[in-house]
Amino acid sequence: MKLSKLNLSILIILIILILDQVVKFYIKLNYPIGEVTRILGADWARIHFIENSGMAWGLKLGNEGGKVALTLFRLGAVIFGSWLLVKFAKEKYSTGFMVCVALIYAGALGNLIDSMFYGVIFDKGLHFDPATGDYVSYAGIAKFGKGYSSFLHGSVVDMLYFPMVSTHYPSWFPFVGGDPFEFFAPVFNIADAAISTGVITLLVFQKKFYKKEKVSVTEVVKDEMEKAAK
Repeated sequence: MKLSKLNLSILIILIILILDQVVKFYIKLNYPIGEVTRILGADWARIHFIENSGMAWGLKLGNEGGKVALTLFRLGAVIFGSWLLVKFAKEKYSTGFMVCVALIYAGALGNLIDSMFYGVIFDKGLHFDPATGDYVSYAGIAKFGKGYSSFLHGSVVDMLYFPMVSTHYPSWFPFVGGDPFEFFAPVFNIADAAISTGVITLLVFQKKFYKKEKVSVTEVVKDEMEKAAK
């Protein structure tokens, strides 16, 4: 049986969300922070366990106030995104557009779960220290237990690292000549990848995706008859 666009979107969201959280839980419960493991022995593909307090791709947003503001923004975006998802499905946007929206939604929700709950359910994690005014790491491997922080203050788990090119800028290059250069440097997670894939695909195919599907004459007549019957 063919899935409706809304049901297809929900299925994609569930798959991304489950995969994202399963991988994060496994890494969190089995790796010490900072651990690096090469994937199938490849130097350019690694598991590198880090945690970050802020935005996607390890970026930060100020101190604890910024952290809470970001988490609440994510929560608002997910709630608004839920409404948009249903609205887009009803307005007959293309399947490709709906898939991209589902990827972005799933990624946002995946990182939101970390921020909302990880500080409560894990005993160790990157947390803010008022004495130093900065975030501090931890030693050992985390486990379920008394939370290292509180609701809305959890840190996001990242682990995917693909340093495909490691070299130096040419000496003649302005400002950074001779400095190390690495592509691809960010450490990220499945949720980040889902968001980036959805956004980039929307930008590349925007002219195609933003066109709603044509509604047949039969559908228009049917809708008008239903309205008249009410």
